[in-house]
Amino acid sequence: MAKTPAAMVTAGDREVRVSSPDRVIYEATERTPAISKLEVCEYVAAVGETMMRTIGDRPTAMERWPDGWREGMRLAVGPKDSGADGFYQKRLPRGAPEYIETVEITFPSGRTAQELCPSEPAALVWAAQMGTLTFHPWPVRRPEVDHPDELRIDLDPQPGTTFADTQRVAAGARDLLEELGLRGYPKTSGNRGIHVYVRVEPRWSFEELRHAAIGFGRELERRDDGVTTAWWKEERGERIFIDVNQNNRDRTIAGAWSLRARPGAPVSTPMTWEQIAEVTDPAEHNLTTVLDHLAEGDPWADIDARAYSLEPLLQLWETLPGGELNFPPDYPKMPGEPPRVQPSKKVAEHWDEDGNRVEG
Repeated sequence: MAKTPAAMVTAGDREVRVSSPDRVIYEATERTPAISKLEVCEYVAAVGETMMRTIGDRPTAMERWPDGWREGMRLAVGPKDSGADGFYQKRLPRGAPEYIETVEITFPSGRTAQELCPSEPAALVWAAQMGTLTFHPWPVRRPEVDHPDELRIDLDPQPGTTFADTQRVAAGARDLLEELGLRGYPKTSGNRGIHVYVRVEPRWSFEELRHAAIGFGRELERRDDGVTTAWWKEERGERIFIDVNQNNRDRTIAGAWSLRARPGAPVSTPMTWEQIAEVTDPAEHNLTTVLDHLAEGDPWADIDARAYSLEPLLQLWETLPGGELNFPPDYPKMPGEPPRVQPSKKVAEHWDEDGNRVEG
């Protein structure tokens, strides 16, 4: 069978070459038809200018699925996981066009890398041509790559909860932010979660940003017993988990307007608070419908109008009880961090408060 010729997709002032344009990236579902690589690239081109508002000049990891996505496929859990179907590309691959820009970022280990830093829509289409479905931008912009300008509140529903539970907690988050004099911008996660972004002044560290998220989460926990900041899954219960560790260095969540590797090509869709309260099924917002949603106006059009101080949230961190929370396992041991020992295991095996196993 003859190979399908490459196609060209217009993105801004550039034409981006798309190889294997008829490759099926998403199989058909009851809600959506089969979606080709060309259609993915055309979608990214269509939202490119709008996406640049949320991703432009940010170090961005690419979640790549070179052969498309199917039920049962697996995302790599590390660089040595060679049997996975998808993977995170944190270093720019060789052979990128000359217009693709990068920025140097530093990982928690101290190692550095040149990561994609989109400067125009064509860079996003090029990444889509390379198999990128989800863009994972850092909460920083060059040149201030060590000072976040964005607080991200990740509302992650645990087993036994519903999207309606997430909506209820999101409404409470909106109320709390407004009480603190802050404005949040919500979006669907592309699955069952909701993300809320707050622009902040780029003068705090990642550690301070995380502490601000902990303070916010604890106040929300105090108001709603259906909310938890517990790091250990066995302690979360049927509640909405606020994943404060998403505010760490080199921790990212699906970018606004990004596709997700799930059935029906769902999109992490920015909305107004009124719109997100009316959603009954987040999967309705997908590649085939989101452009109609955007045609009504960008719900985040004024997100850069004001950057806020973290002081009100850091005050919550300082005054509410609880202290430091656990960091992810790939992080070095951090000052004041509790033992990285699963609570049930700690009781069963007699671990001391420093995380050392003791006899008897």
